[in-house]
Amino acid sequence: MKVAVIGANGKIGTHVVEQLQHAKKYPVVAMVRKQEQVDGWQQKGTEARLFDLEGSVDAIAKTLEDIDAVIFTAGSGAATGDDKTILVDLDGAVKTMEAAGAAAADRFIMVSAIQAHHRDNWNEDLKAYYAAKHYADKELMRSGLDWTIIRPGGLTSDPGTNKVQLAEDLPLGTIPREDVARILIRCLDTPDTIGKHVDALSGDTEIDKAVRGL
Repeated sequence: MKVAVIGANGKIGTHVVEQLQHAKKYPVVAMVRKQEQVDGWQQKGTEARLFDLEGSVDAIAKTLEDIDAVIFTAGSGAATGDDKTILVDLDGAVKTMEAAGAAAADRFIMVSAIQAHHRDNWNEDLKAYYAAKHYADKELMRSGLDWTIIRPGGLTSDPGTNKVQLAEDLPLGTIPREDVARILIRCLDTPDTIGKHVDALSGDTEIDKAVRGL
């Protein structure tokens, strides 16, 4: 199974690519938006391709032609405005789903945000971001792809503990990005996660056991 990591130069995406490279179980392709990022990954021995979330569905599909699974970790970033949030976190995600379907890259794992599925619990200061995540998730559920949605809490750069909690509804909390990456990769190995959507926080259950319990 060849895996494309969308947003590979982001903080979660970097962890995902590096962990996949270390495990050597699945070939991985780092999908990034700048040539210097492609060059950087290639210097580390990782296959990398230019990937434009604001490009056409046809162009995205061509980039995914030999891909079996997509892990979508991309985001417009905190420094951008609401317009980029809509174009990247919502429309870019949906175009990637459409392209994945066209390219037969049927396995699709999405990084969302904790409680994105409940409007009443959205962060007041991040409503455009939460709306983008909410509707991108809904479109993924309707896409016909073999989807899994992971909604992490507040992201930290702390070392991962390999212990988490996964459930459809969790209170607000935090989780290291390293552990989010581990969850995403473990979902690749676990067909029972297809069609599941959960919040993710640090907890007391080892990731392997938590994912197998979904």
